[in-house]
Amino acid sequence: MSEERKTELIALCRDLIRIRSDSGCEGQMVEKLKQVFTGFGFEFQVDRFGSITAHKKGRDGGPKLLFDGHVDTVPAQPADWEHDPWGAEMENGKIYGRGASDMKGAVAAMICAAKYFAEDHPGFAGDLYLSCTVQEESFEGVAAGEVARTVRPDFVVIGEATELALNIGQRGRAEIVAEAFGRAAHSANPEKGINAVSLMCELLKEFEDLPEVRDEFLGKGILVPTDIASKPYPGLSVVPEYCRVTFDRRLLTGETEESVLLPLRAAADRLAASYPGAGVKIFYAYGKMPCYTGETIEGLRFFPAWKFGAEEDFVSAMRKSLQNAGIPAPLSHYSFCTNGSRFAGQAGIRTVGFGPSPENLAHTVDEFIGLEQLCGACAGYSALSKAVLCR
Repeated sequence: MSEERKTELIALCRDLIRIRSDSGCEGQMVEKLKQVFTGFGFEFQVDRFGSITAHKKGRDGGPKLLFDGHVDTVPAQPADWEHDPWGAEMENGKIYGRGASDMKGAVAAMICAAKYFAEDHPGFAGDLYLSCTVQEESFEGVAAGEVARTVRPDFVVIGEATELALNIGQRGRAEIVAEAFGRAAHSANPEKGINAVSLMCELLKEFEDLPEVRDEFLGKGILVPTDIASKPYPGLSVVPEYCRVTFDRRLLTGETEESVLLPLRAAADRLAASYPGAGVKIFYAYGKMPCYTGETIEGLRFFPAWKFGAEEDFVSAMRKSLQNAGIPAPLSHYSFCTNGSRFAGQAGIRTVGFGPSPENLAHTVDEFIGLEQLCGACAGYSALSKAVLCR
């Protein structure tokens, strides 16, 4: 990469980091991207949720390749940081800031790579798209679904962090709620009631004893309690009549909404039968949040897993192109959930993940992106474009 291009990439990355864009508040970011895409000669459109999708058209007859990166971030607490979360400070070959790794660095690399690829390969066949999606941190894949319906891509590259590995799968994610219903009583006479918290504790043990589900490539389908609440609260001298626990369930390929809940509901039914007058409900959480456009984004919190084989032609072609560009690109998978849940997990679109930085930098205090990773990602996105659009 020339020094001129490297300088342009770094400047764009820093510009994006300087704009605060918590989920649901991405409007200023999208206005900035409109300016960038106009200056770079892209066509673009903004959808009802507020995601912006840019387009470079090549010769007719080729495939549609979509690069996807989300522009929302989780919040940051400046008091906890040594660096200003929106300062984009550079130090020792790193750019610091909220979203640097998750994933404004990747978005900047995608935008610049698309520009440079079109300049270097003016006769490419097909269509090159770049979606900068909103609300991914809240609803993996929901906003991306709007993009997929509009673009109808043949191939998708997810830009989430892979440390320049080529990811060919990911575990999905479900948010599951368990509710226990008992009967209130004075805590001096607990036998007169049914303690919903005690019931829930037994249910948690039942869930721990369920058979483990595992995929040889993706790993374990874990179930982790992440939140618990009871009523009445505060419980002053009263046996609680209600308890609610939220679980994070990491999903494997082949698992469906029905198959995941089936063993949990069976365990709950068995337990409830030993508590006459008690009840237990198991269901998926349903989320709803306002977008900066005024639209409401909502959906069931079930985001499926996906994976493709190393022997797939498109995987082999993409990996070879990356290696020809000097990027080893070992094959791997995401442990967290991405927009790939919609593109690959639901729509079945041929999808890979490739991005700068290791996964574990996402959402951290003093988040950063290394310049070497940033530039490597930009070169990699050009190589992936070549693999699909120059065959």
